[in-house]
Amino acid sequence: MKTRLIITLAALLICSGLAAQAPAADDPDQQYATELLKKGAKAPQIKLNDINGNPFTLSSLKGRRVVLIFWASWCPDCRAEVPELKAMYEAADPEKVAFVSVSFDREFDKFKAYALENSLPGIQLFDPSGKKDSAVGKAYCVKWIPSLYLIDAKGRVEFGTVVASKIAAAL
Repeated sequence: MKTRLIITLAALLICSGLAAQAPAADDPDQQYATELLKKGAKAPQIKLNDINGNPFTLSSLKGRRVVLIFWASWCPDCRAEVPELKAMYEAADPEKVAFVSVSFDREFDKFKAYALENSLPGIQLFDPSGKKDSAVGKAYCVKWIPSLYLIDAKGRVEFGTVVASKIAAAL
């Protein structure tokens, strides 16, 4: 009888431990967004060229919230978020919210073709150094793509995530 009770209690403890870990598997942020900048951090400056070759700085958008997306055309998870990004863009007030995407594609033609073919919303920036070598990616602690940030009108991070729907909910 004691043995059966001990086995039952052990099984319950094991199951409760597994249940406690379950949210991490259900929430990609707990696995992939742990190193992203935290709430209140000053958003690092971005100086890159846009899809037309024009220089862009993130500080030019001060006074508006910014949805900042790090992605690449070769990334299947990034491609899966495109409908959500388009829906967010359509629902947002352009006077209050700007959308900025930083592509880690290494080839400009592939980046541009994908962005245009899929009518990606907002300002499209190109960082040819790629995800691992990007100074901008390092400044934003990007280890996984897509990674997204919501930046407030004063240039501070509201939060970072790898799940576009979380940004949509905050808008």
